[in-house]
Amino acid sequence: MLKKITIIGLGYVGLPLAHAFSGKYEVVGFDINKPRVDELNSGFDRTLELTSEQVNESLKNGMKFTMDIEDIKDSNVYIVTVPTPIDNNNEPDLTPIEKSTETVSKVLKKGDIVIYESTVYPGVTEEVCVPILEGGSGLKFNEDFYCGYSPERINPGDKEHTVTKILKITSGSTPEIAKVVDELYKSIITAGTHLASSIKVAEAAKVIENTQRDVNIALMNELAMIFDTMNINTNAVLEAAATKWNFIKLAPGLVGGHCIGVDPYYLTHKAQSLGYTPNLILGARHINNGMSKLIADKAVKYMVKADKKLNGAKVLVLGITFKENCPDMRNTKVVDIISELQEYECDVDVYDYWVDKSDRESKTIPFIDELPYNSHKYDAIIVAVGHDKFKEITQEEYAGLSKGAPIVIDVKGIVENPTWRL
Repeated sequence: MLKKITIIGLGYVGLPLAHAFSGKYEVVGFDINKPRVDELNSGFDRTLELTSEQVNESLKNGMKFTMDIEDIKDSNVYIVTVPTPIDNNNEPDLTPIEKSTETVSKVLKKGDIVIYESTVYPGVTEEVCVPILEGGSGLKFNEDFYCGYSPERINPGDKEHTVTKILKITSGSTPEIAKVVDELYKSIITAGTHLASSIKVAEAAKVIENTQRDVNIALMNELAMIFDTMNINTNAVLEAAATKWNFIKLAPGLVGGHCIGVDPYYLTHKAQSLGYTPNLILGARHINNGMSKLIADKAVKYMVKADKKLNGAKVLVLGITFKENCPDMRNTKVVDIISELQEYECDVDVYDYWVDKSDRESKTIPFIDELPYNSHKYDAIIVAVGHDKFKEITQEEYAGLSKGAPIVIDVKGIVENPTWRL
């Protein structure tokens, strides 16, 4: 009988999940980040995935946010929702999931279930995590304890497709446990569940969701580069092509964040370890990783055309989060645009009203707190993220921000008559 659930990791994935479960179960939210635990206990979520009312509702339901392992000893179900990043060589970094698994192994008891939601390559749960659980607990897998895998599908900043409204893939290490895991999620997921035939199938399904999206966006980016050389408007081409019922309409752009720009490397790592080179997936990654340089180079090209000196040129970058209307800066490719401009000795300012002031102050990124309208300050402006307020900026306001004739590079297709549009 399920009595108590511990969620390990209280980020964009773990916190909404914990909130959803807290309405029906006794829940503990565990994290090693003390400021994060403290702010949640005070009713504030800096990721903005939950409102203060929702955080306080979870607290009223009895949920406890903690970093004390003593508080999770009597749980029956442990759900791991920590990040699975890549390192500087684009190789999977399993450190967070391994460390979290070590923590769980210290409190694991007979009959407990450990469920993983973090994105991994097929085999990580049973080949990497299970030996850690066995070693730390002295228990035997599928005799004393069990595992499940139910990949997260959270879309940061999306207030429509929230955790309970997204169909959930579930799986378990035995047929019986698979049903238990499925029923557990089914009790809170109004969109329903899909019970996969094995943990490896569930792991593979998750990692290809974002890999497919990455490849499709890479095609759009390559088309945009081709059409740019032909002096053809890419958006106009896509609008025309989309009139056919089976054309998949996607937009070119930067591919960052903790999922689409990362997950394909988990799959390619596993494929290459087995002797297969996934050329299409790696090619897509190469194209998408190159878009930041292309955008910076376009800004430089138009400044040079306007006889502007690059050394000391003032460039304004609008938006730094990895997607619109969201404070998440993880793996944002806008920082690569900034780095490219700084290589040309440009003086860059970044404005993003979605990033919390405390986060702006803690970063080395050159943030400004307000847009200096009518300052005629900037040699070029790059609209990197499609936040709603940026869509309201007028041509007159761009002119007021610009030194001389405005040079506006539009990455998101939201500017009227830009100098250049991706």
